[in-house]
Amino acid sequence: MTDSSGKDFYLIFNISEHRMSPKPYIFLFLAIFHLNPFLAMGSDDPVVISRLQGEIVFDGVPDEPAWNESGNYPMVTHSPIFGKEPQERTDVRILFDEEYVYVGASMYTKDVSTIRSTSKKRDDLKPDIDWFGITFDSYNDNENGLAFWTTPTGLRTDMAIFNDAASERLMPINLSWNTHWDVKCTRSQEGWFSEMRIPVSSLKFQEKDGKVIMGLILLRYLPYHNEIYVYPGIPNEYGPWSAFKVSLAQDVVFPGLKSKKPLYITPYVAAGINQLNELNSSETGYEYSRDKSFNAGVDLKFGITSNLTMDLTVNTDFAQVEADDEQVNLTRFDLYFEEKRQFFLERASVFDFRTGGTSTMFYSRRIGLDEDGNIVPIIGGVRLIGRTGGLDLGFMNMQTMATDSLPSENFGVLRMKSRVLNEYSYVGGIYTSRIGLDGSFNQAYGVDALFRLTGDEYLGIVWGQSFETGLSNKPLSMLNGRYRLGWERRKSLGLHYELFISGTGLEYNPGIGFQSREDYHIAGGYLNYLWQPGESSPIQRHGPRSVLRYFINASRGVKESEKYDLNYLVEFKNSWQFSLGAGYRAENVFETFELSDDAFVPPGYYTFSQFLGFVTTPQTRPVWLNIEGMGGGYYDGSIINLQFMPNWSISSSLTITGAYIYSQVDLPERSQQYISHIARLKALVMFTTKLSISAFAQYNSDTQKIGSNVRFRYNPREGNDLWLVYNEDTNTDLKREIPYRPTLAGRTIMLKYTYTFRL
Repeated sequence: MTDSSGKDFYLIFNISEHRMSPKPYIFLFLAIFHLNPFLAMGSDDPVVISRLQGEIVFDGVPDEPAWNESGNYPMVTHSPIFGKEPQERTDVRILFDEEYVYVGASMYTKDVSTIRSTSKKRDDLKPDIDWFGITFDSYNDNENGLAFWTTPTGLRTDMAIFNDAASERLMPINLSWNTHWDVKCTRSQEGWFSEMRIPVSSLKFQEKDGKVIMGLILLRYLPYHNEIYVYPGIPNEYGPWSAFKVSLAQDVVFPGLKSKKPLYITPYVAAGINQLNELNSSETGYEYSRDKSFNAGVDLKFGITSNLTMDLTVNTDFAQVEADDEQVNLTRFDLYFEEKRQFFLERASVFDFRTGGTSTMFYSRRIGLDEDGNIVPIIGGVRLIGRTGGLDLGFMNMQTMATDSLPSENFGVLRMKSRVLNEYSYVGGIYTSRIGLDGSFNQAYGVDALFRLTGDEYLGIVWGQSFETGLSNKPLSMLNGRYRLGWERRKSLGLHYELFISGTGLEYNPGIGFQSREDYHIAGGYLNYLWQPGESSPIQRHGPRSVLRYFINASRGVKESEKYDLNYLVEFKNSWQFSLGAGYRAENVFETFELSDDAFVPPGYYTFSQFLGFVTTPQTRPVWLNIEGMGGGYYDGSIINLQFMPNWSISSSLTITGAYIYSQVDLPERSQQYISHIARLKALVMFTTKLSISAFAQYNSDTQKIGSNVRFRYNPREGNDLWLVYNEDTNTDLKREIPYRPTLAGRTIMLKYTYTFRL
């Protein structure tokens, strides 16, 4: 996987003049952000963080006298029972100077044999490891946070938190956000200990009246006891991510803290060999080709101000990125694949503009990848992220090279948000453009707002439109429009609900967005009620959960889909979980859709019922298993879908995970059957926190291929990486078609090195 370099470099954030000009919407868009937000302040006085006096030896043992200048931060039990006195003592100290924020933590443990540490991998977040972490709401905006976590082996996990960690369906954490920081950990007969050193330049913040105010959350996780300790005392009633809820963080003051604006320059070189067996032009046989490649490029990161960071990239390369997990599509709608490329994942929440579920107006996989997932070389680009004058800002512009299927294209996105009315509400907007050098264009704008009305009640509003080559492009028309209006109670325990209406027009197509279906109106929501029994009960929480979706095809004006689900969830304090339920489906199929060459669903109206459920063994143990199942009716037939996902943490140096997905569809009226097998096996060998080898193989019966990926990584410090990557696709059923397929479909061997200079 390598990108080719090009001679021309375009950075054009273009508004096309060929069709309808969106200037009126830009004025409307900008006018929103001139509102003067009223920022409500909490009633608690901020805690003052002390400046470092003396010296600290960075060795993983916070025992120097300088640590005594810091106050302590008393933790309480977050779960399973909120407010209990912790079984184990935790002592945390925080200091700062001109260069770093220092965190010293002592995780005392009565029985050190209960300490678990089964990974050394960078950015791991496994539930069978002892953890300590600190989260900063660096802008103190009650919505976003930067978290730094470590374990007894001293691994580094940093992540960005968004949307106030308020989601039970989408993970509100970006694990692929990386920044520069260091940690060292030690163990003794008293427990395990940690020292973190976080550069001031890695924390973007706002200074006001000579001081900086941030939100602070401290967290310790003990898998042996299945307990989470937290400071401040954040209740566990806001869902599985309650401990990351930055709107409930403790305000802390860094008096006299000044921003740093370093310059990071990261060049790379990559060389590789590519081998392919491709069908010839006459389709009578396969031709073998072998190509050598060499690439070089550079990334630059510069802190313009304490609040704004600019990234430049030239000849962007993603050769070391792991392949997507294979999926089987049993619907007539598009599948969503997660972004895995580091450049687009860094601070990705800034550009987030969700329009419902996985639908979004900015989907970074549209840049540098075609519809089939093949690489489109990126010539270069620029990104600007930060805050100015109370306005959260994200700007990106990228230029790609031409390929056999696509012209050279320019991609632009501008995202802005500003708090209004109170600390928990905002209005925002987005503008995207996709301009091809062949004259094609796609532009879209959107405005969104989230209002906290009272308590945990939130009102969300979204409106957007797209404009594209060859379409009518009517302003303020639903034909090329997108809307959503939703009311949500953001609380997990007790009554939890969301009611919404949403829809798109036939011509709505965000050129750098994603939508699983189009041309519809939907009314729906969910209604849950969860109880938390007392301390003596083995159950952590339980209750019914229901989902309703009712789709109308916008063009035809008739019902397209209907969905009702009701299940019962039980979570135990020992981490066992299970859910059982049933669902009703109605599907109005307008066009035949195929599962395979031998199985299809013809047009018609279908109703059927299904049963669904899952069970998960305790993930706090080295070996655990998740099983999911669904069965029952499927259009005019029946379906069975089973998923088995085991995990085995053999030691802190070796982890093995796997997955097996079996799908069987029977359509007796047409004597058809569709059977699919997907199998995955991943192994990770971690020699140290800096040196690892990962191996990944997966089989898909639909493609009759085995895909293999082996990656060697040496990461002596943040920004310095040596990668050796091997990819291979192997055909399994060689005689299923004529001409017979060769065993080898393709192979790539690549060596890549990056080095970061800090100026």
